[in-house]
Amino acid sequence: MPFHQPEAVRYFTFENLDEHRVIHAAFTRKGGLSPPPWASLNVGGLRGDDPDRVYGNRVLAFQTIGRMPESVFDVWQVHGNNVICTNEPRPKDASHKKADAIFTDRPEVTLFMRFADCVPVLLYDPICKVVGLVHAGWQGTVYGTVSEALDVMAAQYSSKTGNIQAAIGPSICPKHYPVGDEVVKEVWSNFGDAASRLLSTVNNRIHLDLWEANRLRLEWKGVRDAYVSKLCTACNLNNWYSHRGESGQTGRFGVLIALPT
Repeated sequence: MPFHQPEAVRYFTFENLDEHRVIHAAFTRKGGLSPPPWASLNVGGLRGDDPDRVYGNRVLAFQTIGRMPESVFDVWQVHGNNVICTNEPRPKDASHKKADAIFTDRPEVTLFMRFADCVPVLLYDPICKVVGLVHAGWQGTVYGTVSEALDVMAAQYSSKTGNIQAAIGPSICPKHYPVGDEVVKEVWSNFGDAASRLLSTVNNRIHLDLWEANRLRLEWKGVRDAYVSKLCTACNLNNWYSHRGESGQTGRFGVLIALPT
């Protein structure tokens, strides 16, 4: 996954999406306006940071890759599986709809989400010209937010999963993701025999592999081209925010995607 730092704002892109000239970025925490503990490109507005700084950070991020801040469509992420398809940006003064997957087929719209350990999944259909963005924590991963998103993509835009390019972005790795008995039970219930590939024991605790779980969801739906970044947010606090790695005292990094123009 290539690293870019045209000025102060640092971000990464995915090789398979770069090949299709998809406008996208997973922004690091570098190059923003916020002081500690949100330092510095924090785009999460519910963590105690000043709202004007948060908005300023989003503007910086968008400007870095040549997108108008007013083109944004974002949502209130709630760890569910609701999917929203949009034809237009969200006005700045409009309330956020609740969802964890968003799509558009309009090049004037920039899809945007916030992360700090949960899994970003970027989707692109080069045939039907559609982009999507999914937020998957353990609940979204176990209950199939990515699967639901692909179903909506097919129903709404006639996308065929065999054509879709997918990228799994920076998020927490299995080493840093111990889970409790309730989560383990849900993984076995929802993944069947494949759960043995997703769960491992480290120092007498069960750990969950969110990367492989979401890759499996994509594979089971027929997505053949899925790029897994294998960048851990908790292992790389100099670049990423991590809710677990920083005991909740942290910000959120932004991920965006838009159609090629």
